[in-house]
Amino acid sequence: MLIDNLGLKVYTDISEFQGVKNPVLTTGTFDGVHYGHQKIIDRLQSVASKSHGETVLLTFHPHPRMVLFPDDEGLKLLSTREEKIKRLEEAGLDHLIIYPFSRKFSRLSATEYVRDLLVNKIGVKTLVIGYDHQFGRNREGNFQQLEELAEVYDFALEEIPAQELDDVKISSTKIRKALFEGDVRTASKYLGHQYKVSGIVVKGRQIGREIGFPTANISVQDRYKLIPGNGVYAVLVKVNKQRHQGMLNIGFRPTVGGLLKPTMEVNIFDFNEDIYGNFIGIEFVKRLRDEIKFDSVDELKRQLELDKIQALNAF
Repeated sequence: MLIDNLGLKVYTDISEFQGVKNPVLTTGTFDGVHYGHQKIIDRLQSVASKSHGETVLLTFHPHPRMVLFPDDEGLKLLSTREEKIKRLEEAGLDHLIIYPFSRKFSRLSATEYVRDLLVNKIGVKTLVIGYDHQFGRNREGNFQQLEELAEVYDFALEEIPAQELDDVKISSTKIRKALFEGDVRTASKYLGHQYKVSGIVVKGRQIGREIGFPTANISVQDRYKLIPGNGVYAVLVKVNKQRHQGMLNIGFRPTVGGLLKPTMEVNIFDFNEDIYGNFIGIEFVKRLRDEIKFDSVDELKRQLELDKIQALNAF
Protein backbone atom coordinates (compact mmCIF):
# COMPACT_ATOMS: atom_id res chain seq x y z
CA MET A 1 0.00 0.00 0.00
CA LEU A 2 1.28 3.48 -0.92
CA ILE A 3 0.45 6.35 1.43
CA ASP A 4 1.24 9.85 0.18
CA ASN A 5 1.91 12.06 3.23
CA LEU A 6 2.35 15.39 1.46
CA GLY A 7 6.09 15.34 0.65
CA LEU A 8 6.74 11.83 2.03
CA LYS A 9 5.64 8.68 0.21
CA VAL A 10 5.16 5.67 2.48
CA TYR A 11 5.23 2.11 1.11
CA THR A 12 3.98 -0.92 3.03
CA ASP A 13 4.19 -3.07 -0.11
CA ILE A 14 7.65 -2.91 -1.66
CA SER A 15 6.29 -3.89 -5.10
CA GLU A 16 4.84 -0.36 -5.29
CA PHE A 17 8.28 1.22 -4.90
CA GLN A 18 8.90 1.92 -8.58
CA GLY A 19 10.20 4.67 -10.81
CA VAL A 20 12.33 6.31 -8.12
CA LYS A 21 15.31 8.12 -9.60
CA ASN A 22 18.77 7.23 -8.20
CA PRO A 23 17.63 6.01 -4.74
CA VAL A 24 19.96 7.25 -1.97
CA LEU A 25 19.22 4.75 0.78
CA THR A 26 19.77 4.25 4.48
CA THR A 27 18.31 1.55 6.73
CA GLY A 28 17.44 1.22 10.39
CA THR A 29 14.65 1.32 12.97
CA PHE A 30 15.02 5.10 13.45
CA ASP A 31 13.13 4.88 16.74
CA GLY A 32 12.31 8.40 17.92
CA VAL A 33 13.88 9.98 14.80
CA HIS A 34 16.32 11.77 17.11
CA TYR A 35 18.98 14.35 16.35
CA GLY A 36 21.50 11.67 15.34
CA HIS A 37 19.02 10.25 12.83
CA GLN A 38 18.51 13.77 11.47
CA LYS A 39 22.25 14.00 10.74
CA ILE A 40 21.98 10.82 8.64
CA ILE A 41 18.95 12.21 6.78
CA ASP A 42 20.82 15.48 6.20
CA ARG A 43 23.65 13.49 4.64
CA LEU A 44 21.18 11.54 2.47
CA GLN A 45 19.77 14.83 1.23
CA SER A 46 23.23 16.19 0.45
CA VAL A 47 24.19 13.09 -1.56
CA ALA A 48 20.80 13.01 -3.33
CA SER A 49 21.17 16.64 -4.33
CA LYS A 50 24.54 16.01 -5.97
CA SER A 51 23.40 12.84 -7.75
CA HIS A 52 19.94 14.15 -8.72
CA GLY A 53 18.51 11.32 -6.63
CA GLU A 54 15.77 10.81 -4.04
CA THR A 55 16.17 9.93 -0.36
CA VAL A 56 14.89 6.57 0.89
CA LEU A 57 14.70 4.96 4.34
CA LEU A 58 14.16 1.22 4.66
CA THR A 59 12.74 0.39 8.08
CA PHE A 60 10.90 -2.60 9.52
CA HIS A 61 7.59 -3.38 11.19
CA PRO A 62 7.02 -5.02 13.57
CA HIS A 63 10.22 -4.10 15.42
CA PRO A 64 12.63 -7.06 15.04
CA ARG A 65 12.66 -7.73 18.78
CA MET A 66 8.87 -8.19 18.76
CA VAL A 67 9.28 -11.04 16.26
CA LEU A 68 12.47 -12.65 17.55
CA PHE A 69 11.61 -12.31 21.26
CA PRO A 70 7.78 -12.21 21.43
CA ASP A 71 7.71 -12.84 25.20
CA ASP A 72 9.98 -9.89 25.95
CA GLU A 73 7.79 -7.39 27.80
CA GLY A 74 10.76 -5.05 28.35
CA LEU A 75 10.73 -3.57 24.85
CA LYS A 76 9.66 0.07 24.95
CA LEU A 77 9.81 2.35 21.91
CA LEU A 78 10.16 6.11 21.59
CA SER A 79 7.75 6.38 18.70
CA THR A 80 4.73 4.60 17.34
CA ARG A 81 4.61 3.91 13.62
CA GLU A 82 2.42 6.97 13.04
CA GLU A 83 4.72 9.21 15.10
CA LYS A 84 7.76 7.97 13.19
CA ILE A 85 6.12 8.70 9.84
CA LYS A 86 5.25 12.24 10.95
CA ARG A 87 8.80 12.94 12.17
CA LEU A 88 10.36 11.59 8.97
CA GLU A 89 8.06 13.75 6.90
CA GLU A 90 9.09 16.78 8.96
CA ALA A 91 12.74 15.80 8.45
CA GLY A 92 12.30 16.09 4.68
CA LEU A 93 12.63 12.42 3.67
CA ASP A 94 11.26 11.56 0.20
CA HIS A 95 10.41 7.85 0.54
CA LEU A 96 9.81 5.51 3.49
CA ILE A 97 9.63 1.75 2.95
CA ILE A 98 8.10 -0.12 5.91
CA TYR A 99 9.14 -3.70 5.24
CA PRO A 100 7.37 -6.55 7.11
CA PHE A 101 9.85 -8.19 9.47
CA SER A 102 9.44 -11.94 9.98
CA ARG A 103 11.47 -14.89 11.19
CA LYS A 104 11.95 -15.96 7.58
CA PHE A 105 13.29 -12.53 6.68
CA SER A 106 15.64 -12.59 9.70
CA ARG A 107 17.33 -15.70 8.26
CA LEU A 108 18.46 -13.97 5.06
CA SER A 109 22.22 -13.92 4.74
CA ALA A 110 24.00 -10.59 4.39
CA THR A 111 24.49 -11.21 0.67
CA GLU A 112 20.84 -12.19 0.12
CA TYR A 113 19.69 -9.10 2.02
CA VAL A 114 21.76 -6.76 -0.14
CA ARG A 115 21.20 -8.54 -3.46
CA ASP A 116 17.51 -9.43 -3.15
CA LEU A 117 16.19 -6.43 -1.23
CA LEU A 118 18.49 -3.43 -1.57
CA VAL A 119 19.58 -4.05 -5.18
CA ASN A 120 16.83 -6.04 -6.94
CA LYS A 121 13.77 -4.55 -5.21
CA ILE A 122 14.87 -1.05 -4.22
CA GLY A 123 17.48 -0.42 -6.93
CA VAL A 124 19.89 1.33 -4.57
CA LYS A 125 22.38 3.69 -6.24
CA THR A 126 24.00 5.01 -3.06
CA LEU A 127 23.88 3.43 0.40
CA VAL A 128 24.59 5.71 3.37
CA ILE A 129 25.04 4.03 6.75
CA GLY A 130 26.13 4.93 10.24
CA TYR A 131 29.41 3.53 11.51
CA ASP A 132 29.51 -0.02 12.87
CA HIS A 133 26.45 -0.99 10.83
CA GLN A 134 25.58 -4.70 10.97
CA PHE A 135 22.95 -6.56 8.95
CA GLY A 136 21.78 -9.96 7.72
CA ARG A 137 21.36 -13.25 9.56
CA ASN A 138 22.81 -13.03 13.08
CA ARG A 139 24.07 -9.53 12.13
CA GLU A 140 26.86 -11.21 10.17
CA GLY A 141 27.28 -8.39 7.62
CA ASN A 142 29.64 -5.46 8.24
CA PHE A 143 31.11 -2.49 6.38
CA GLN A 144 33.92 -4.54 4.83
CA GLN A 145 31.40 -6.95 3.33
CA LEU A 146 29.30 -4.03 2.11
CA GLU A 147 32.33 -2.64 0.29
CA GLU A 148 32.73 -5.96 -1.54
CA LEU A 149 29.00 -6.17 -2.36
CA ALA A 150 28.91 -2.53 -3.53
CA GLU A 151 31.58 -3.35 -6.09
CA VAL A 152 29.78 -6.50 -7.25
CA TYR A 153 26.34 -4.87 -7.55
CA ASP A 154 27.54 -1.45 -8.69
CA PHE A 155 26.28 0.95 -6.04
CA ALA A 156 28.12 3.69 -4.16
CA LEU A 157 28.71 3.29 -0.43
CA GLU A 158 29.25 5.89 2.26
CA GLU A 159 29.80 5.42 5.97
CA ILE A 160 29.19 8.40 8.23
CA PRO A 161 32.40 8.74 10.32
CA ALA A 162 32.28 7.65 13.93
CA GLN A 163 33.42 11.03 15.23
CA GLU A 164 30.64 12.84 13.36
CA LEU A 165 27.97 10.90 15.22
CA ASP A 166 29.95 10.64 18.46
CA ASP A 167 30.18 14.43 18.60
CA VAL A 168 26.43 14.45 19.11
CA LYS A 169 26.66 11.64 21.69
CA ILE A 170 23.12 10.49 20.98
CA SER A 171 21.49 7.09 20.87
CA SER A 172 17.95 5.80 21.30
CA THR A 173 19.22 3.87 24.33
CA LYS A 174 20.40 7.07 26.04
CA ILE A 175 17.06 8.73 25.34
CA ARG A 176 15.12 5.79 26.76
CA LYS A 177 17.29 5.84 29.91
CA ALA A 178 16.65 9.57 30.39
CA LEU A 179 12.89 9.07 30.01
CA PHE A 180 12.76 6.13 32.42
CA GLU A 181 14.47 8.43 34.94
CA GLY A 182 11.98 11.22 34.20
CA ASP A 183 14.64 13.47 32.69
CA VAL A 184 12.43 14.70 29.87
CA ARG A 185 14.56 17.80 29.21
CA THR A 186 17.64 15.72 28.36
CA ALA A 187 15.49 13.39 26.26
CA SER A 188 13.99 16.33 24.36
CA LYS A 189 17.45 17.81 23.78
CA TYR A 190 18.65 14.54 22.22
CA LEU A 191 15.46 14.07 20.23
CA GLY A 192 15.52 17.60 18.87
CA HIS A 193 11.87 17.96 19.93
CA GLN A 194 9.78 17.45 23.05
CA TYR A 195 8.90 13.85 23.84
CA LYS A 196 5.26 13.07 23.03
CA VAL A 197 2.71 10.53 24.20
CA SER A 198 -0.87 10.29 22.99
CA GLY A 199 -3.93 8.35 24.02
CA ILE A 200 -7.67 8.31 24.62
CA VAL A 201 -9.32 10.10 27.57
CA VAL A 202 -11.08 7.56 29.82
CA LYS A 203 -13.16 7.95 32.97
CA GLY A 204 -11.35 7.83 36.29
CA ARG A 205 -12.48 8.18 39.90
CA GLN A 206 -12.93 11.98 39.46
CA ILE A 207 -11.16 12.72 42.76
CA GLY A 208 -9.26 15.59 41.14
CA ARG A 209 -12.52 17.36 40.35
CA GLU A 210 -13.49 17.23 44.03
CA ILE A 211 -10.34 19.10 45.11
CA GLY A 212 -10.35 21.69 42.35
CA PHE A 213 -7.90 20.01 39.99
CA PRO A 214 -9.94 17.96 37.51
CA THR A 215 -7.87 15.55 35.48
CA ALA A 216 -8.21 13.67 32.22
CA ASN A 217 -7.07 10.05 32.54
CA ILE A 218 -5.15 8.95 29.46
CA SER A 219 -5.15 5.41 28.09
CA VAL A 220 -2.18 4.84 25.79
CA GLN A 221 -3.19 2.37 23.08
CA ASP A 222 0.26 1.17 22.00
CA ARG A 223 1.62 -1.14 24.70
CA TYR A 224 5.18 -0.71 23.43
CA LYS A 225 5.16 3.10 23.76
CA LEU A 226 7.60 4.25 26.45
CA ILE A 227 5.97 6.17 29.31
CA PRO A 228 8.36 8.41 31.30
CA GLY A 229 9.16 7.57 34.93
CA ASN A 230 6.67 8.26 37.70
CA GLY A 231 6.33 11.86 38.84
CA VAL A 232 4.70 15.21 38.14
CA TYR A 233 5.44 17.04 34.89
CA ALA A 234 4.76 20.35 33.20
CA VAL A 235 3.20 19.45 29.83
CA LEU A 236 1.59 20.87 26.75
CA VAL A 237 -1.69 19.21 25.83
CA LYS A 238 -3.14 19.04 22.32
CA VAL A 239 -6.95 18.74 22.37
CA ASN A 240 -9.10 19.23 19.27
CA LYS A 241 -6.15 20.77 17.39
CA GLN A 242 -5.60 23.34 20.18
CA ARG A 243 -2.59 23.38 22.54
CA HIS A 244 -3.02 24.06 26.24
CA GLN A 245 -0.70 24.22 29.23
CA GLY A 246 -1.09 21.72 32.01
CA MET A 247 0.52 19.44 34.58
CA LEU A 248 0.50 15.66 34.50
CA ASN A 249 0.99 12.92 37.06
CA ILE A 250 2.31 9.44 36.29
CA GLY A 251 2.05 7.01 39.17
CA PHE A 252 -0.11 5.21 41.71
CA ARG A 253 -1.95 8.14 43.41
CA PRO A 254 -0.88 7.01 46.92
CA THR A 255 -2.63 9.86 48.80
CA VAL A 256 -6.13 9.01 47.57
CA GLY A 257 -6.26 5.26 48.03
CA GLY A 258 -3.53 4.11 45.68
CA LEU A 259 -3.61 1.90 42.61
CA LEU A 260 -2.10 -1.43 41.61
CA LYS A 261 -1.04 -0.12 38.19
CA PRO A 262 0.30 3.33 37.35
CA THR A 263 -1.96 5.80 35.57
CA MET A 264 -1.32 8.96 33.59
CA GLU A 265 -3.64 11.88 34.29
CA VAL A 266 -3.40 15.50 33.23
CA ASN A 267 -4.84 18.69 34.66
CA ILE A 268 -5.35 21.09 31.75
CA PHE A 269 -5.15 24.71 32.86
CA ASP A 270 -8.14 26.99 32.22
CA PHE A 271 -10.05 24.21 30.51
CA ASN A 272 -13.54 22.92 31.25
CA GLU A 273 -14.72 20.83 28.31
CA ASP A 274 -16.03 17.26 28.27
CA ILE A 275 -13.38 15.32 26.34
CA TYR A 276 -14.13 11.73 27.38
CA GLY A 277 -13.36 9.45 24.45
CA ASN A 278 -11.24 12.09 22.72
CA PHE A 279 -7.75 11.44 21.41
CA ILE A 280 -5.25 13.86 23.01
CA GLY A 281 -1.51 14.42 22.74
CA ILE A 282 0.97 15.23 25.50
CA GLU A 283 4.33 17.01 25.09
CA PHE A 284 6.61 16.72 28.13
CA VAL A 285 8.27 20.02 29.03
CA LYS A 286 9.82 19.51 32.48
CA ARG A 287 9.71 17.13 35.44
CA LEU A 288 8.58 19.00 38.53
CA ARG A 289 8.90 16.45 41.35
CA ASP A 290 8.51 12.84 42.50
CA GLU A 291 5.10 11.40 43.22
CA ILE A 292 4.59 11.80 46.99
CA LYS A 293 2.17 10.32 49.52
CA PHE A 294 0.76 13.19 51.56
CA ASP A 295 -0.78 12.96 55.02
CA SER A 296 -4.04 14.51 53.89
CA VAL A 297 -5.98 15.58 50.80
CA ASP A 298 -5.63 19.22 51.93
CA GLU A 299 -1.85 18.85 51.96
CA LEU A 300 -2.02 17.34 48.46
CA LYS A 301 -4.15 20.27 47.28
CA ARG A 302 -1.62 22.80 48.61
CA GLN A 303 1.17 20.98 46.79
CA LEU A 304 -0.83 20.94 43.56
CA GLU A 305 -1.21 24.71 43.78
CA LEU A 306 2.59 25.00 44.08
CA ASP A 307 3.03 22.52 41.22
CA LYS A 308 0.87 24.70 38.99
CA ILE A 309 3.04 27.75 39.71
CA GLN A 310 6.17 25.73 38.88
CA ALA A 311 4.59 24.42 35.69
CA LEU A 312 3.63 27.91 34.52
CA ASN A 313 7.20 29.05 35.21
CA ALA A 314 8.50 26.13 33.11
CA PHE A 315 6.55 27.38 30.09
